[in-house]
Amino acid sequence: MRVLLAGGGSAGHTSPLLATADALRRLDPTTGITCLGTREGLEARLVPEAGLPLEYIPRVPLPRRPGSDLLRVPTRLRAARAAALEVVDRVRPDVVVGFGGYVSVPAYLAARTRRVPIVVHEGNAIPGIANKLGARMTRHVATSFPDTDLPHAVWTGLPIRRLVSTLDRAALRAEALATFGLRDDRPVLMVTGGSQGAARINAAVSGAAADLATAGVQVLHIVGPKHELVVDQGDTPYVVLPYVDRMDLAYAAADAVLCRAGSNTVTEVSGVGLPAIYVPLPIGNGEQALNARPVVDAGGGLLVADAALTPEWVAASVPGLLTDEARLAAMGAAARGVIALDADDKLARIVVDAARTAS
Repeated sequence: MRVLLAGGGSAGHTSPLLATADALRRLDPTTGITCLGTREGLEARLVPEAGLPLEYIPRVPLPRRPGSDLLRVPTRLRAARAAALEVVDRVRPDVVVGFGGYVSVPAYLAARTRRVPIVVHEGNAIPGIANKLGARMTRHVATSFPDTDLPHAVWTGLPIRRLVSTLDRAALRAEALATFGLRDDRPVLMVTGGSQGAARINAAVSGAAADLATAGVQVLHIVGPKHELVVDQGDTPYVVLPYVDRMDLAYAAADAVLCRAGSNTVTEVSGVGLPAIYVPLPIGNGEQALNARPVVDAGGGLLVADAALTPEWVAASVPGLLTDEARLAAMGAAARGVIALDADDKLARIVVDAARTAS
């Protein structure tokens, strides 16, 4: 079987793509996998690093509002569709799988033109434009959240890396603390704004660094590759990193996480049993708040508006949480039971079934 996986632009699309590729090869090691992406997205680095072939097509942003960019979409889309069609003709996949974003629309159009079965996976609680279109071309649709409004949708969850889904945090704790230069006698707050970082989160937490240190709270702060942050160090470590490849170690070191609420982040953080303070991205259609809502409703996290996240809020709210072991344990247990971690296997079986149905 040959599979073309289309997705990219951010970790939210690239990470489930890579997890699904691994699951397909666990089902059948002879499966031929090719990925479709852009040269500008995160996939341009992560896919080759994973040892998978990556074909490139032009980037086609899909603006949410009218304007000059919207007028350019038809021309850009024709060029991207032609590039995707060339890849489909050369690779000859038995099935095309799209994860949304810039890459998926040209892939869906090329697959429909060549009558190749399509599988759609939607990562967010509210579907994006690309997958709303893709879901009209197939009956094989999977979602990360149970109430996502797409035709023919089956709730699978979000495919995540086995490195994370099988993580034993306690077993890796000592190694993780040593890796990041953290102490073993004080709680650790992990902070991340996603693969690109978040200026609001960076400023709010670093602005409360002195209060966190006074409370004995260590910080592992992943600021993003385009952000810089300098924090005065005292007896309580405040570790600043631009990016972390071994997120399993970061999760193992942490006692709680302050983060955005992208679907990948919510799935991983809750899945490994970490209490979280979710700060949804304030732009878009509100999907990040909906992503986090099931975990928050179950008692596994807190939801804080982006505008409300200030150094004063962090200083007033975070130390009490991080130093309350009983509360952390209860939140972690509540978070762990909300989202299943076998979506990679479920989606892989849907992909195989789609290819077999068409053959």
